[in-house]
Amino acid sequence: MKIIIAGDLVPTQSNIKWFMEGNILQLMGDELVKVWKGADIRLFNLEAPITGYEKKIRKSGPNIKIDTRAINGIKALEPTLITLANNHIMDYGVQGLKDTVSLLSKSNIPYLGVGKNIYEAKKPVIIEKEIKIGVYVCVENEFASASEECAGANPVDYLAMFDDIKHLREKCNYLIVLYHGGKEYYRYPSPMLQRVCHKMVDSGANLVVCQHTHCIGCEENYCESKIIYGQGNFVFDGGEDEFWNEGMLIEIDLLETKEEVTYYPFEKNRGVIRLAGKEKKEEILSKYKERTKKITDIKFLKETYNEFAKEKSISYMRTIHGYNWRAQLKNKLLGKNVDVGYSDEEYLAIQNIIECEAHRELFLQYLKERK
Repeated sequence: MKIIIAGDLVPTQSNIKWFMEGNILQLMGDELVKVWKGADIRLFNLEAPITGYEKKIRKSGPNIKIDTRAINGIKALEPTLITLANNHIMDYGVQGLKDTVSLLSKSNIPYLGVGKNIYEAKKPVIIEKEIKIGVYVCVENEFASASEECAGANPVDYLAMFDDIKHLREKCNYLIVLYHGGKEYYRYPSPMLQRVCHKMVDSGANLVVCQHTHCIGCEENYCESKIIYGQGNFVFDGGEDEFWNEGMLIEIDLLETKEEVTYYPFEKNRGVIRLAGKEKKEEILSKYKERTKKITDIKFLKETYNEFAKEKSISYMRTIHGYNWRAQLKNKLLGKNVDVGYSDEEYLAIQNIIECEAHRELFLQYLKERK
């Protein structure tokens, strides 16, 4: 029983043609397609709504969507299950979500992680193939969260999700948790993220995979389970740097007495991906193993995170103070802070820092350690 897990997928201008044509050989290359199709179960995260709807929601950060004709490429990948629990799935509101689930349903593509309310969004899936494999997904709170009254994605909820995982574990033989969170471009877990992932394992998860960070991170073996802190993107062309140009597929082979995990590093080139050659594969996996060894040192993990918080502090402080110099000048002249001058975008950016688990933790770390 082989399960293969990929990261974030978003068709972009550089590869939309191949998605429209359903040409996954051009998207992935022969070797990678062979690995992908060789699995019994295939999972990935669809990082944006598939919709023609034009009205964006108000949020901090970019609003992204996928051309509906890209469904041909998504179908050609033959996914067993797609997760929609991510921070972009509600970028075009309820209509964008409706269009997405409607198109996936018409294409006979199973999905999870969203719903018309929190009760639907939090429902897990059990895949039955020889054994029962449970899949639970959630996303940190960034403008996409479902609630009792509102549609959206299953949000991180420390008061409920560990019980949800525990109850799911009672119904399946093997449990996978896909956690959409962590700080972008950071290759290690934050102290809080590590604690959360440990708690997921304590609740019954056999495998926890953290996605969203746009980079390959490291891993941890904890209580006979595996936690992977970042696998990079799948097919998502968003930049030209070491973060966006590398990713890896995770293959879990469930044998009778044990499980084997194999990594397939790949490289992005002009919007498409190819299995990494021997030297590049060894380089990617070597760095992955080096980072993995380092996170056993709690002191290193805390110091590294503290340095990262300092690096990001300028952007956070600018957001809190507001970019509008006229408003800042008016406040200074009045000798007090008044609720004027911030743009709608600036208010949303401040909301995002406070509401999103990864942003809040990082900013608080800087405030506590500043000198």
